[in-house]
Amino acid sequence: MSEVLIIEEIPCENGDGVIAKVTINRPDKLNSLNNEVRTKLKEMCDWADSNDSVRCVVIAGAGPNPPQEGKRAKPNAFVAGADITEFVGKGSEEIKEIFTDNAIEAIWDLSKPTISMVDGFALGGGCEVACACDIRIASTRAIFGTPEIKLGLIPGYGGTQRLVHLVGYGKAMEMMMTGNNYDAEEAYRLGIVNQIYSPDDLESKTMEMAQNIASKSMHTLRVAKVAIRAALDNGITKGVEFEAEVFAKLFDSEDQKIGVQAFIDRTNPEWKHR
Repeated sequence: MSEVLIIEEIPCENGDGVIAKVTINRPDKLNSLNNEVRTKLKEMCDWADSNDSVRCVVIAGAGPNPPQEGKRAKPNAFVAGADITEFVGKGSEEIKEIFTDNAIEAIWDLSKPTISMVDGFALGGGCEVACACDIRIASTRAIFGTPEIKLGLIPGYGGTQRLVHLVGYGKAMEMMMTGNNYDAEEAYRLGIVNQIYSPDDLESKTMEMAQNIASKSMHTLRVAKVAIRAALDNGITKGVEFEAEVFAKLFDSEDQKIGVQAFIDRTNPEWKHR
């Protein structure tokens, strides 16, 4: 049986550390999230956070397998949602446990930068996986949506919270109450997607951004992520106060001094905290 999660360690171009490309590998099920995938994603997050060599995490979905003779090819999918078959027969307490301590929160809590590389369907839990990443890069055939309302449900992996910050209150209401799907261009217009590329260029462009991010000081990247997240948690007034505090503390770091001096000297910085 093939692994449901494939991790590739791609060397950073500056020769220091790796980019972890993580592929959810259930193409015959459109990479839907079952218990095994969720467990492996949580393990991956623990590994990536504790591994000093990992500088950025890119999450993708496996492409479709070649169709059997006489069968129609399956569509491309990032993650087409949760594996609904695992919902059957479960009560609220059992479901609450699954959705409270979950893999999507583990992705959200990663201290390393995260990018979702979306090619095809990102629906329901798949949309929530993408939204739990810091940056979303999509192919022109990507499709986003929160169709849970059609099952008598709402998003349960943080979608009601994170989508509001990405698209605004009114559009989040529309997405979740209609269950409609949105193509890549509309998702870009709404602010769900950062960049769109052709399917042929998607991986190279995503890795180009990952390499760009991975070339920066890891210490400063962590501080930036914490400061930006503070805007979501605290509102702008407290968020600006928090930003001022952590910004000032960076002036006690070696990387700040290295970066400033490199700028003055017109050289590339050799970061201490990689």
